[in-house]
Order: sequence, then C-alpha cells, then structure tokens
Amino acid sequence: MSATSSLISLWSSFRFILTLSVLVRIALIVYSEWHDARSIVKYTDVDYRVFSDAAKYILHPGPGNTNTAAGSFRVRAIGDPYTRETYRYTPLLALLLTPNEWLHPSFGKYLFAACDIINGIIIYKLLISVILPRPTHPEHKKPPSSDHTVSQNARQATICSAIHLLNPMVFSISTRGSSESILSLFVLTTLYAALTRRWNIAAVGLGISVHWKIYPFVYGFSCLAVLRKAGGKKVVNGKSQGGGVLGYISSFVNWETLKFGVLSVGTFGILTGGCYLIWGYPFLYETYLYHLNRRDHRHNFSPYFYLTYLTYPSLKSSEGLPSTALPWQTMLHSSLTSFVPQMFLTIGTGFLFGGREDDFPFTWFIQTVVFVVFNKVCTSQYFLWYLLLLPLILPRLNISKTTATIYVAVWVGVQALWLGEAYKLEFLGQNTFYGLWIRGLIYVAGNCWVLGGIMRGYKSDMIS
Repeated sequence: MSATSSLISLWSSFRFILTLSVLVRIALIVYSEWHDARSIVKYTDVDYRVFSDAAKYILHPGPGNTNTAAGSFRVRAIGDPYTRETYRYTPLLALLLTPNEWLHPSFGKYLFAACDIINGIIIYKLLISVILPRPTHPEHKKPPSSDHTVSQNARQATICSAIHLLNPMVFSISTRGSSESILSLFVLTTLYAALTRRWNIAAVGLGISVHWKIYPFVYGFSCLAVLRKAGGKKVVNGKSQGGGVLGYISSFVNWETLKFGVLSVGTFGILTGGCYLIWGYPFLYETYLYHLNRRDHRHNFSPYFYLTYLTYPSLKSSEGLPSTALPWQTMLHSSLTSFVPQMFLTIGTGFLFGGREDDFPFTWFIQTVVFVVFNKVCTSQYFLWYLLLLPLILPRLNISKTTATIYVAVWVGVQALWLGEAYKLEFLGQNTFYGLWIRGLIYVAGNCWVLGGIMRGYKSDMIS
C-alpha cells in the first residue's frame, strides 16, 4: 500500500513530470538522428529540412542567393531564406536556426523541445497561481488556503500540465522538427501577461505572435472586450449603458484599448517592417500574402479542399475561371470566401465570451478551435494550437467522466474516419475525393458538437 502511495505521489510531482518530459524529448531527438541515418522513411519532418536550408541560405549569401535585389536595406552578410522553395515563414525563424549550420544539425529540434518544456512550466504556473486559486475581488488577492488545498491545487496543476508535457502529439511534433512550440510560447506568454493584467507586455506579446503566424490576431478582440470596461461609459454584464449599438462601439474607444492597440500593432509593424526592409516583397508574400490567397487542392481535414480541387486551374487553363463566369461562380472560386464564416465566428466568440480576463483561456480556446475547424486548410499540426489551451480550462469544466470519454471518442473517431479514406487516396491510388469530402463534413460536425459540449460544461466560477 505504501509503495502504491509513493508511486502516486511521484506521478503527482511536477518535478518528476518535468524531468520525464525532458528525457523523453532528448531520447526521441537522439533516436531521430539514428533512424534518419538508416531508414528511407525519415523521422524528421520535411519542414525541418526546409528550416535548415533557409538558415543555411541566411548564413551563406552568394550567387543565386542574395537579399540585395529584394530589400531596400541591404546587408551583405545576410542571405535570402526564401531562396529555399516552400519556406513560408518569418525570416526570424531561419535566423534562430542558424546554429543548425555551425553548431549541430539537431539544434532546432532541441530548441523546439525546450520551448515545449517552457510551455509546460508556464501552464503549471498559470494553474497554480492564477486559475486554481479563486480571486475574492478584482485585485486578484488569494483567499486563505489550507495546506490541504494548496497540495490539492498542486496535484491538479501537475495533472493538467502533464496533459501537455506528456502528450505524444506534442512531443512527437516538436522532436520531428516542427516550430509550433515557439509560437505556443509567444501565445502563452501573452496569455500569462493578460491574466495578470500586465497589458503592455500582453500587447507586445500579441504583436510578436501575429508576426510569427497570423492567426493569434483573433485573441486581440477578447482583450479589447475586457479593456473597454475602462472607458468612460459604464459597462454592466458586458453591455454598454446607453446609446445602443453606437454606445457599444464607442465603449471600445478609451485610453486602455488605444494603448493596447498601438503597442500590439506597433510591435507587429516594427518586426514586419524591419523584415521587409531587408528581405523585401518575397518576405511579405511568402509569410503573409501566400496564406491569404492560398488555394490548396491537396486533401486535408477541411471540406473546402474538395471545392478547391474541383475549381483548381488545370494545366490547359491556368487562368482559372473565364471572364464570362457568373458572380456566384467567381465567389465560390475565390480563396477568400472561406474567411467569411471563419472570421465571423472567431471574432464573434471573442467579443461574446471575452468579458472577463479570468475567462481568457476558455475564450481563446473557443476562438482557436473555431479558427482551425473552419480554416480552408487544416492538418493535424493545427490541432496543437488549441490543445495548448486545453489544460488551462479543464479545472473549470463540469463534465462527467462518461461524457468526457464520449467527447474524446468523437474527436478521435471523426479523424480516424477521415484518415481511413485518405489512406485509400494517398497510398492505394483510389479515387475517393467525394467520400473524403463527406468525411470532412463529418469532421466539422463532430468537432462542433464536442465544442458545444465543452461550452455548456464550462463554469466560469467553478474549480473542481
């Protein structure tokens, strides 16, 4: 019995979970080097090779690889990462990975894994210091806690943070060489600052996050929904007093919202403007404009892919639709059409649920799930964007174990259903595009049903 108690105590220790997480990641990175040297099918993701090549081009400018033709601010010692085809990220990522070239080829993997670990620490700190201790008034002073309550909170925080640290999807993606953990670090830092009312830091963090990848801009709307309460008009239960719609809109115009907007947009502008001066239009197009106009006809979880596949320009007709096309045909053919429902739902949920900073983890989780589910391109890697926030909302979910099991089964099941059909297309060469599209619709329906259940089960003032 004592041995069992000791084992339970060990597993409830955050230090043990953290140590185990570090060892797992180091072992997988070492294994990846051994595996890649001996196997045709590589453990390392192709994106990591893209990052490494871009870093090499940054360090070694030369014939066919110069940045002088693109940017107006010419730096002879810095090359052009966009010489590497399919590199569609900020050049700051390539700069971060330059040690891949002069230190060790797996430096980037260790960096991504380290960000994973830091993210787990931030999640634990958020849980133990902000989310689990319930505030007694707006100043966030902690209520008196007994040793038992403190121990219980620490145990719960450890379990929730372990869901991130020991998640196979999380550590396999980072050790294979995906850079998502860096963006996750920026997002969590921004969230930590917002939850602790360090709004200037939150604004800067949001600007950095949006520069790194576009989607975190949606979090700014929930921040504005909280900051508008500091305006001249009194806000009660999320509603501005007087003025109707105009009153609601005017409540967003105050010193706090303006300062937050200027800092976040300014940070984004400084980083983006600096990169544009050095790398010019290729940076602007590959990092941002490409994703806005992207027409990805390859199969992915999004049901939009089938429409894109059917309307994708053929080799014989590279221009796409003829000039005589009807307006509705032009609208359906446009790659921007999918943004309408996605932005309406994502921004709307930000305003709807963003009334209290205590609810930021829940609001950001909802916004991210909606963004991913309704995105015109969706792969398994995108799931990490909202799985990152899941441990932070678990303590406030009033959901039975049976219901939680059903939700997990549905979430996994709709993916398995899709993957089974995708296998027939990808590996067996069968024409299953229509069946894959139907399963894509089931994927959307299943995820929306699970999300609805989470929304119903969330209790803002409840800690289980």
